[in-house]
Amino acid sequence: MALPARAARELGPPLQPEQGAPARTTCPRRHSRVEPELAVSRPGSVAASVRAGPPRGVSHGFNSRPLLDEPPKASSSLAGAVRAPLFALLPRGRRRRMHDLRRRWDLGSLCRALLTRGLAALGHSLKHVFSAIFSKIFGPLASVGNMDEKSNKLLLALVMLFLFAVIVLQYVCPGTECQLLRLQAFSSPVPDPYHSEDESSSRFVPRYNFSRGDLLRKVHFDIKGDDLIVFLHIQKTGGTTFGRHLVRNIQLEQPCECRVGQKKCTCHRPGKRETWLFSRFSTGWSCGLHADWTELTSCVPAVVDGKRDARLRPSRWRIFQILDAASKDRRGSPSTNPGANSPSSTKTRNTSKSGKNFHYITILRDPVSRYLSEWRHVQRGATWKASLHVCDGRPPTSEELPSCYTGDDWSGCPLKEFMDCPYNLANNRQVRMLSDLTLVGCYNLSVMPEKQRNKVLLESAKSNLKHMAFFGLTEFQRKTQYLFEKTFNMNFISPFTQYNTTRASSVEINEEIQKRIEGLNFLDMELYSYAKDLFLQRYQFMRQKEHQEARRKRQEHRKFLKGRFLQTHFQSQSQSQGQSQNPSQNPSPNANQNLTQNLTQSLSQNSSQKENRANQKQSPGQEQSDSNSSNGTNDYIGSVEKWR
Repeated sequence: MALPARAARELGPPLQPEQGAPARTTCPRRHSRVEPELAVSRPGSVAASVRAGPPRGVSHGFNSRPLLDEPPKASSSLAGAVRAPLFALLPRGRRRRMHDLRRRWDLGSLCRALLTRGLAALGHSLKHVFSAIFSKIFGPLASVGNMDEKSNKLLLALVMLFLFAVIVLQYVCPGTECQLLRLQAFSSPVPDPYHSEDESSSRFVPRYNFSRGDLLRKVHFDIKGDDLIVFLHIQKTGGTTFGRHLVRNIQLEQPCECRVGQKKCTCHRPGKRETWLFSRFSTGWSCGLHADWTELTSCVPAVVDGKRDARLRPSRWRIFQILDAASKDRRGSPSTNPGANSPSSTKTRNTSKSGKNFHYITILRDPVSRYLSEWRHVQRGATWKASLHVCDGRPPTSEELPSCYTGDDWSGCPLKEFMDCPYNLANNRQVRMLSDLTLVGCYNLSVMPEKQRNKVLLESAKSNLKHMAFFGLTEFQRKTQYLFEKTFNMNFISPFTQYNTTRASSVEINEEIQKRIEGLNFLDMELYSYAKDLFLQRYQFMRQKEHQEARRKRQEHRKFLKGRFLQTHFQSQSQSQGQSQNPSQNPSPNANQNLTQNLTQSLSQNSSQKENRANQKQSPGQEQSDSNSSNGTNDYIGSVEKWR
């Protein structure tokens, strides 16, 4: 709306911004507010007397009387100066900063307004688009009533159904165990959980030659009978985790009863009050804290024969009596030969007087990682003072097994001090706990030279490990689970988890310290190499056997289906021939009997044909009289009856 001519003459020419003043903005709101302020800032001008009013082109009353009815206001420089805004009297720099501030505020409000209007328009457009889509798809459902209301309700119902499905899926398959929650499950096949588990090369080259009997481990474990699993728990090898799996994560007819706040669980046989598991979490430390092979093979048979129920917790004095009696029995048939620890002697120890079968199992770990983990454990104040170390019916003396520390514990000891102690039982602990210490005079180092003693201990540990029912490796959790399930025919509920980050992995050592630790545990290093080779060969052997068994079952199933098809085809041909020979087309009531007789005759003809062929090979000049009467149908019948 343009100004009237009279007002235009009074205002004069258009106002020009002063030199140094901010440039004129193109925004209508900004222009309508800045122009009067610039006009009144000039003293003596006619426009200075005009009071800043509404925006340009808008009257005071917007729909009231026009601007021509308003009387012109007197113009004077004094009145303009008096009516000028207060900020016009400020310095030019301060005024410029206020103009910049207002301009920024205007731009921000403009952007917010545009964003709000844009989002509203987008939502409105999406609403119409979805309404159109639902009207095309669900047109018959929206024929009655308001279409927008029904489409909104239907969309809300679909969203709620999707959320409910997601919640149910998370409840059924928590975490990342469900393959449906992984994106790779839709794009690539499910990877083998046993493939390259230790992040090394999947190609394994064996170093030792083992027989089929050493590789095949299939224990007919009778949980309802007298079989007993004995777990030899070596320190810092992951035995605590594996022991919890045995009592809490295994599928049984009668699961173990584990109460809240108690470490031990009651693992009874079905229908009996006898335990089938001898471990820390089932019977406690019945033979002492972390009892080794020498203690368990002497203590477990005596404890089980004396205590028939699951509550096995004899006192320390009772343990000494049991081990003393067992050592006296063993002294009755001494063996001075260090190699007397043969598989036959091992097998005799795996049974008790009551006829119970003992199946020993254990877990091994990389010696360097195990050594560092034990050092960190001892550094936190842990000790194994309750360990008995009973051998030949008595514990070692203080001269045979001195202590590495003088206080109550060895907390805060540095790694160098831990390695410098020559009596530290952490050195070659796995070999010592798996070997028969009676072969080397127990803890008396003066019985034989050190070199011979180490050789006997290593060979004894290898033999006992090879003839154990099962052993696993901490670095191969899934393979350990697989071999245990195949060995004992017992399945776990949830899969084992491989933890590559442990307390030992957080310890940073240089190459020199690592070589020294390997030197202190040279027997454990050789035993672990032997155990790893045997473990992986057993795993490959069991996997190949499983694949062969699955292939054989598939072949038998295909042959069974082929036999059923041939049998059905022959029956249909026989029925069609019988109907063609009967002119009245009346089925005989003895059709099944006739079919059976025909099958029997065909089988007899087939057998006679094979005999004639054999006779023909012996006497080529002899002719067969019934060779023309046989045909290919007899072979089909023979194959059908064979696979029936």
